[in-house]
Amino acid sequence: MENVIKVENLKVYFESRKKQRGEEADKKIRAVDDVSFSIKRGEILAVVGESGSGKTTLGKAIINIIPSTEGKVIYKDRDITTAPHGEMQKMRQKLQMIFQDPYESLDPRQNAYQTLREPLLIHKKDMGNDKINEKIHSYLESVGLQPAAMMSERYPHHLSGGQRQRLSIAATMILEPEFVVADEPVSMLDVSIRAEILQLMLDLKGDKNLTYLFITHDLSLAWMIANRIAVFYLGKMVEIGPAEEIVHRAGHPYTKALASVIPSMDERSKEKERHVLLGETPSPTNIPTGCRFHTRCWLYKIKGEPEICRNQEPELCECGDKHEVACHFTEEIRKK
Repeated sequence: MENVIKVENLKVYFESRKKQRGEEADKKIRAVDDVSFSIKRGEILAVVGESGSGKTTLGKAIINIIPSTEGKVIYKDRDITTAPHGEMQKMRQKLQMIFQDPYESLDPRQNAYQTLREPLLIHKKDMGNDKINEKIHSYLESVGLQPAAMMSERYPHHLSGGQRQRLSIAATMILEPEFVVADEPVSMLDVSIRAEILQLMLDLKGDKNLTYLFITHDLSLAWMIANRIAVFYLGKMVEIGPAEEIVHRAGHPYTKALASVIPSMDERSKEKERHVLLGETPSPTNIPTGCRFHTRCWLYKIKGEPEICRNQEPELCECGDKHEVACHFTEEIRKK
């Protein structure tokens, strides 16, 4: 299968000015730090990690909502990180994003009809009013906002949280994109309607042949819907591979810790070892030397704090079929 998106050595740094011990110092926040991967057409790649790991920054940088510091993002043989504004606006139809918070991503001054009409007026200037009306009503119905004639007149404050997210999804899909970044699209919703929104996204993926980058902090959710999972820690991708492999045969201690606390109805799962993360995530302006995870790593403590973890940053290496891990003790972890 062809690649829809190919990310090569992507870096996104931000400037931060903080006073330390009475002196002003310039520091860089390394939000995304030298990341490379590709996404196949029709695939769902889930990006998993704690808050502050760089997931959302990665998603926005891939579709050029925020500028990259270094590296490339290849879409249809074009590095979009260097694309001029006019060319990027044309490609924007095919590269869209579903934001985490439907309360903030929708304009409170626009009703549902106006929300869906605006992107069509910007990108589909050759469409007549009749076709626009037909398309808007069709997409409202496709995301479950029915009857469309009545729902089109409602403003965001007239809608429930789930209905707002459905409208946000419709606004993303109405331009018929090829690639969609979904930034924790169900984290702001009640548990009772999360499954409905996820099923809607999967149905649209099948109908429209979409490719998703699905951002979440929940490994169990990623396991449920994704083909592959990429695990991020402090701006770095520490593991990537097929969803089943990542959950059941994790090769990185961070992934192992996330997988060990996935709830299960299986009595045998209660006997498996839980790996607790130590302390707090370091600041992205002061990343530890060597393996950036060693300050919180349970295996580092068990092995007597080996020097290699403090001094040498591990590189991504293959440890199975399409499974890559950045850890000095991958094989040992996979046996646990």
